[in-house]
Amino acid sequence: MPSISSLNSRLIYDSRGSKALEIDVIADKKFLGRACAPSGASVGKHEAQSFPSNSPERALAIIKSNQNRFVGIDASNQIEIFDALRSIDNTETYSIIGGAAAYAISVASVEAASRALQIPLFRLLKPKGPYRYPYPLGNILGGGAHAGPGTPDIQEILACPVGARNVVEALEMNFRVHKEVRSVIEDLDPYFTYGRGDEGGWAPHVNNDHALEIAEIAVKNSGYSLGAEISLGVDFASSSYWNETKRIYDYKRQGLARNREEQIDYVNELIKKYNLIYVEDPVNEEDFEGASNITKENKRCIVTGDDMLVTNTSRAKFAAEHNACSGAILKVNQAGSLYEAMNFANTCSANGIKIITSHRSGESIDSHLSHIGIATDSKMLKAGIVGGERISKSNELVRITEYDLIDGMVDLFSAK
Repeated sequence: MPSISSLNSRLIYDSRGSKALEIDVIADKKFLGRACAPSGASVGKHEAQSFPSNSPERALAIIKSNQNRFVGIDASNQIEIFDALRSIDNTETYSIIGGAAAYAISVASVEAASRALQIPLFRLLKPKGPYRYPYPLGNILGGGAHAGPGTPDIQEILACPVGARNVVEALEMNFRVHKEVRSVIEDLDPYFTYGRGDEGGWAPHVNNDHALEIAEIAVKNSGYSLGAEISLGVDFASSSYWNETKRIYDYKRQGLARNREEQIDYVNELIKKYNLIYVEDPVNEEDFEGASNITKENKRCIVTGDDMLVTNTSRAKFAAEHNACSGAILKVNQAGSLYEAMNFANTCSANGIKIITSHRSGESIDSHLSHIGIATDSKMLKAGIVGGERISKSNELVRITEYDLIDGMVDLFSAK
């Protein structure tokens, strides 16, 4: 098996211009694996912290002083990589080395191994098929932590091309709706400056209700039937405006507040009104009971935990026991290492919770996410629609269609 010959690290910059940690792993003295850790703006309090003491420089120094610990390890063996990481940092949230380091080292290692073994990364992570594409889930209109004042409180309105026959058609459907959203906003606001949020969704000066109306109109103007060809989703990111002291959801940008029961009713109403296929973090990250109520009420909607689950196996098990979620966001850097993230995915799948592999708001142009989405049999790949750091994931899905595997072609949205 391919052995790690050397490891090198550096600080570069992500899509927001913030410092990001990039790792190079060389296997068998010639096969390069490279990974840059992403970062989030909507961050759950239980997830791995990106950098020790919020210092990218400190993380870099620790890696450089410990890089020889990884030399000689089988680059394809996620357990060995995980054990080496934990020999440096055994804290729950990677407070010593940082989750960014755990992410970059583990992902760069398996990429180096896949190149040494001359197999695609998704096949290294999942040796046997069938291999199925996730539906691309794209941000078409946004607010919250991903956009500025005046935009909606809810973080993302998303498009999912459920009627697509293949990957290319799915991507083109998302592009078309994204462009049409801009046209609808232009008709409503002649002074719209084409502002976009961190993940490429349009960021207009509208409230939450008008934002959803715009998305619905754009889908219909694009020639699609809502719910049949294009379905909508909403990332509420509710923890970002949950006031623990007052016990209210404080929609400051819209100038209103909802208590717990009103928030649950509001989410249920939107799911029914717009036939939503997907809602993310509809209640705050500790309200498993509220999430369970929404999940039970909406069998056809994927009620998904992000801040609630933070790619943490223990929290996924707890959610399964309480039937709190029918979907789970998988963000590798929330867990830290790829090994921990894959364990999380396996736990969710074993409990009937669908996986949605996701980017972060601060991203790189890496495309590993597409392979991880396939390897985890993800229902959706949440990777944005436009912007170089987003389109890199979509373009990788197109490239993957060219693989003719010994054990069968990659299926196009089959058995989803």
